[in-house]
Amino acid sequence: MKRFTKTPLKNFLIFTAILSGLFCSVVTYAQSASLDQTFATMMKNSFRAEGIAGLDRVEQDANQKLCSDLKFYMTKAGANKGREIEKKNMASIVQPSDGNYIGDWKNGEAIAQSGRGATWTDVADTPVGGGCYNCHEINKKELSYGNIGPSLWNYGKNRGYSKELIMYTWNRINNSKAYNACSNMPRFGHFKLLTEKQIQDVMALLLDPNSPVNQ
Repeated sequence: MKRFTKTPLKNFLIFTAILSGLFCSVVTYAQSASLDQTFATMMKNSFRAEGIAGLDRVEQDANQKLCSDLKFYMTKAGANKGREIEKKNMASIVQPSDGNYIGDWKNGEAIAQSGRGATWTDVADTPVGGGCYNCHEINKKELSYGNIGPSLWNYGKNRGYSKELIMYTWNRINNSKAYNACSNMPRFGHFKLLTEKQIQDVMALLLDPNSPVNQ
């Protein structure tokens, strides 16, 4: 803040500028709250339930609300809230019921290739794909893949096949937000997008030494 001068006019202009700034901040906050409500109403009115796609998909959970408010998330309070949410996500992860983490890598490749399922044209038991190639390079033979996520080529070969890595990978596929509250990766286990068996097969694609990924 500038120091007040001996000139009354300059003092008045400085005070007016400060007051105007405070007023604009209040107005902006009020307008923002109104816009948030308008947007929420628009969202509800713009969608309809169809087939297995219900309007519950429009409702954000605490995790999604936090990550939609990046301005708050970047604050100390937001960071603390993020760590709290990460702990809850971690606690919600269910380990494989049969104790086996590694399935069939051939099935895992098919799951990684598929991006369909969970739309209004599907039925409840339609197999859902992982769509892994949308965000990751997995096999060097693929010509098209996304780069939002890291390359998974030679995933096990480069990292080893330790128990710690296996559990980390299982947790990450199930609910990546256990490690990063605002991760871009879908919560495949949390939302039951993939079954336990499907996750085991994707695990095999990444961690079976015989998988083409690790050659």
